[in-house]
Amino acid sequence: MPVGSITRGTTNTNRLRRIDRWIAEQPGFRRAADPLVVDLGFGASGVTAFELAARLRRSRADVRVLGLEIDPARVRSADAQLADVRDGRTPFAADLPVSFGVGGFEVPVPGGRRPAVIRAFNVLRQYDEDDVAGAWARMAERLAPGGLLVEGTCDELGRISSWVGVTDAAPRTFTVSLRLTGLDAPSVVAERLPKALIHRNVPGERVHDLLEALDRGWRVHAPLSVYGPSQRWIALARGLRDEGWPVHGGVRRWRLGELTVDWSSVAPS
Repeated sequence: MPVGSITRGTTNTNRLRRIDRWIAEQPGFRRAADPLVVDLGFGASGVTAFELAARLRRSRADVRVLGLEIDPARVRSADAQLADVRDGRTPFAADLPVSFGVGGFEVPVPGGRRPAVIRAFNVLRQYDEDDVAGAWARMAERLAPGGLLVEGTCDELGRISSWVGVTDAAPRTFTVSLRLTGLDAPSVVAERLPKALIHRNVPGERVHDLLEALDRGWRVHAPLSVYGPSQRWIALARGLRDEGWPVHGGVRRWRLGELTVDWSSVAPS
């Protein structure tokens, strides 16, 4: 039997674009011997799996995406969507490398293949915090050597996102990605933190310190907004790095409203 519980299944076109583009940039995916990517818990529609494949094939033409869902009815619905794709009745390319199957945290893959990436988004939100470590470990053990589990949460329109990058059965990075236009304060991401952190946004916890630092930097660099919100965010990211935060990457990622730090800098106390 599939391991896990059926989620609400809500999804929207283009909802996971920020996460997909981040995955496409990851060295582990780009160098994977077998670029198999699993979209775990794709929901009531298979559209996120189609979009994932379309975005990732720009980095790896040989990518393959397997959408997994616990609910067999959702798999049947996604297969019907796939038939429409193959018949050219959708905006997606007819040869999009996507398939669907029934599965949960055990991540069943035909032929015993081990995925280079597992994307599990808006899946653990309904679980208890105590369930997270076990789910991470179960999914991560299915990865190929050097593989990546991306687990997180986003809002319905994909404008507020955060996720954890897990490798070797342990979390390594934490990423915040926000639509900068009209952004009042970066701490809006508090409502969309991954399950491992969402109850930790309280004084004394590291993730609370990070959100406070983000808000402070956003205020300090407000004058740069005349040059656009991206310049304001870039200055914020540089400022956090100067303060000692282990900020990854550079301007190319920051200008997207993205910030990645070491997991250890936000891990629960």
